[in-house]
Formats: sequence, structure tokens, C-alpha cells
Amino acid sequence: MAKIAYILLCHKDPDAIIKQAERLTAVGDYMSIHFDASANPEEFLAISEALSANPNVTFAQKRIRCGWGEWSLVQATLHALTSAIDAFPRATHFYMLSGDCMAIKSAEYTHQFLDDHDVDFIESFDYLESDWIKTGMKEERLIYRHFFNERTQKKLFYAAFNLQRKLQMTRSIPADIQVQIGSQWWCLRRRTIEWVLDFAKQRRDVMRFFKTTWIPDETFFQTLVHHLVPEEEIRTRTLTFLMFTDYGMPVTFYNDHYDLLVSQDYLFARKISAEAHDLKRRLGLLYAAQKVQFEISNEGRSLFKFLTGRGRIGRRFSTRFWETESTLGRERELLIVVCKKWHVAKRVLERIRQTTNVPAIEYLFNEEDTPLPDLGGIQKTLEKRTRHRRSLMRMLFDYFETDRLIVCMDPGNLDLLNDFASDRSVTRLLEIECQFSDDYLIGHAMRVGLAGEQTSQDTLDRLLPTIRNDMIFEGDRILDAKFENHSRMRESASQDTNADALADFLTIPVDKAKQITSTDHLFAD
Repeated sequence: MAKIAYILLCHKDPDAIIKQAERLTAVGDYMSIHFDASANPEEFLAISEALSANPNVTFAQKRIRCGWGEWSLVQATLHALTSAIDAFPRATHFYMLSGDCMAIKSAEYTHQFLDDHDVDFIESFDYLESDWIKTGMKEERLIYRHFFNERTQKKLFYAAFNLQRKLQMTRSIPADIQVQIGSQWWCLRRRTIEWVLDFAKQRRDVMRFFKTTWIPDETFFQTLVHHLVPEEEIRTRTLTFLMFTDYGMPVTFYNDHYDLLVSQDYLFARKISAEAHDLKRRLGLLYAAQKVQFEISNEGRSLFKFLTGRGRIGRRFSTRFWETESTLGRERELLIVVCKKWHVAKRVLERIRQTTNVPAIEYLFNEEDTPLPDLGGIQKTLEKRTRHRRSLMRMLFDYFETDRLIVCMDPGNLDLLNDFASDRSVTRLLEIECQFSDDYLIGHAMRVGLAGEQTSQDTLDRLLPTIRNDMIFEGDRILDAKFENHSRMRESASQDTNADALADFLTIPVDKAKQITSTDHLFAD
């Protein structure tokens, strides 16, 4: 069985690093960490103390300051690899990660995948012939020496570059090396890593060459693996799913990208937002899960390209492409309380919470201020909740870690009721039928803007029958829909009759339902 040593280069967010290390090593894998020497020393101390007792975690023997585009990133990786090789003799694979990466498959799936494919996974395209580099320097990255950081020492970087170009101070690529380029997120077998480390010790000329190239983390390992490993044992791909915008910026994944990520033919994803707490929680649980079946669709990049293109010409789908709108889950049970008198439904819901401990949410599709957890923004407005209703409900099921969830809806939300009733999950409906006094109807008219403080009694007298008939009509439409698992409590019915209906709705004993229906003033205005 494959055992993976994860190579983690990081420089921030110690809490996330600790959790990532604990999560990945809990199933028997390993981790070697290089924490940037230029980062906060207190954060490194916190990481090392938290993980000191974990035998499956080691740290790079030497910490160095790292900078984007510099050799230091390759050197830090070599330090972490050397520590991992020595500390974990049973590791069969070495997987390059960053602090923004997370597994999008279970450990069971990942290990089996690597067992089934005895190859190295690394992008390695011909540097000069391929179109991997879209814009900017290409050959100049190699034939000129780069001593300065282009981002932090821009003037020095380009002054040195322009001087070499003016004086024609080019250099040759080592004769036996065919430079390759590709993503720095690779997964290599132990034998390959040992060959790379031995090569680095023996070929000082190659090391000197790469140390002054620009962005060598995209070329060093890619070139050496291609040079050392038979071509048939290399898969020119990464196992880490990442996407870039047209502007070259990495796409960041948030809480509502879960379905998109797990359906891709990759083992990890990058970059996961630091704020995507629910996504991290769900992916963390997924990694430790067993016997999970993954339906691989692998359409992420093409859909992203297609839909961002539609956005530029003002066209959008009503649902985002990362949402699987088909079902809440066959094993889940959505219980919907439907009542025109919202305060009555809320009163019933509170008693249900006290009696059953089933998570219950009030009128989330009708009241903007309904208390909801942070779900990455999908919960912020009524329009978003309604448009992404199935995704919202799936996220709520996941947030509460439950297979049963109760929500309240207004009888006017027939479209929502029909949509949830058509789902593969079990949907149960409890309609609470109330009596409507004239005073209640007047108050309702004012709440919804049909009447105001200055509305005349004559106008109200003409308006009330219309409102009453409208409420009756909403109830009739629900009856005409012929929902399965439809129970009904009535204000005019006895406590015992209502207890039978509630017991059927909640699938609880009748005696327990009576504790709810016997509540004083349950239907009171």
C-alpha cells in the first residue's frame, strides 16, 4: 500500500498548517515541513511545538528565506525532501503541497490510485517548443543569469538583465540536459526522489545553472525527472487541481465549490480560501472517510472557461457551474413546516427543537434576518437563498452534520415546495391550518404593504375578503399538488388528532408528539 510523504512549503497560517498535518498524517501518511525563515518566528515555534509529538511529521533540516521566482523555493524543497527521505524510510511517494492545498479525495482512494499507477506524476513539457509560457520572458529565463528577485528588487532585476543583453553575456544550457517546464505540484516515487538527490550532489554544473535561472521551481524537478526516468514511467500531468484566470491569477475555491472539486480527476486542489471554513471541514472529513464512491466528471476547467466567457457578454446561468443541483442526497430527510401564521410555526418549531433535538430553521426563504451559519455568502440574501436553494440546503445538512433537517416555509412558496418534493431525498410536509380573525388579516395587510396606518375602515372591509380568499387559495393549491408524506395540523382539531399528524410528520411516538401539541396557546395570535 502506498504511503505518502507530503512536502509542505509554507509561510503563514500556523493553525491551518497544524490541522493539515494532523489530518494527512492521521491515516498513516507523513509530512515534511519547510516554514519560510523570513516568516514570523513565533508562528514556526507554535507549529513545531504542536507537532513535536507526532512521529509522522518532520521539519526541513535547514530553513531558508524564500522568494517567488527564486532558486530558494527549489532549495527549500530539497531540504524538506532530504529530511523526509531520512525520517520516513517506508514512504513510497513524495507529494508536493502548499499551505493552500487540500485533498479532494479520500485517503483510501488516493492510496489505491497510486498503487494502481506505478509512475511519476509531473508536468514536463519541452521548454522551448511548448507554449506553456504564454507571455513574457521565455528563453531569457535560461540564457541570462538572474541574481535578483523580480518582485522585490525590480530595478536591480531588469538592470542586470538589460546589461547582460546589451553585452551579449549569454550562456549555454548544459549539453546533455533538455529543459522541461510545468507545474511545481508533483507526486514522485521514492526511487525517483533518490535519483534526483543523488544527481544534485554529482552534477554541480547543472545545479549552478539552475540556481541563476528565473522561476526554477517550474523547470528544475521537471527537467531532472525527464532526464532520469524512462518516458513510459512519467505521466505528464499534475494530481493537484488548479485553474487560472485569463489574467494569470489562480482561481480561489470557496465553500460552495465542494461538488465541483470532488468530481475532478485529481487528488488535491489549490487554492482553498482561508475563509472557506466549511469547505475545509467537509474536505477534512472526506479524507478520512472510507468506501466513498467518486463520480468523476472532470469538467471544471472547460466549464469555467465557458461560463466566464458568457459573463463577459452579459449572460449567466441561474445556477453556478460548481453546484450539483440534482439532489440533496437520497439518505436525507427534509421536513417542511408550512404555515401562514409565522409566529405559530415558530412556536411549534421551538417545541420540536426541545423535544427532538432535530435542527430546525425558521422562514429562511421569507425572512432575510433568519439566523443562519456563514456558508460562504450563499446565505446572505433571500434572492441568493432561493436561486441556490438546493445547494443551500445541502450545505445546511452538512453544517449541522445531520440527515434530518426542519425548515419553515410560507404557503405562497409553492414553487419551492414542488422543487424540494421532486428531490430524491425524503420530503415530509406538515401544513398547519390556522383560523384568521379580522384583526389578524388587518395586521397581515399592513405587514405586507397592502394597508397602512391611515387606511380607511371602508377600504379594509373591502380588502379583507380578498386576503382571506387568497389564503384559502394558497391552501387549496397545496392540496391540489398532492404531496406525498403530507400531514396536517388544524387549529380547530383536538390535541390528539394534531398529535397523530405531528407524530406521522416527525416519525416519533404519539406520546412524544402530545408533549408538543398540548402546549398552552400553541395557535394563539
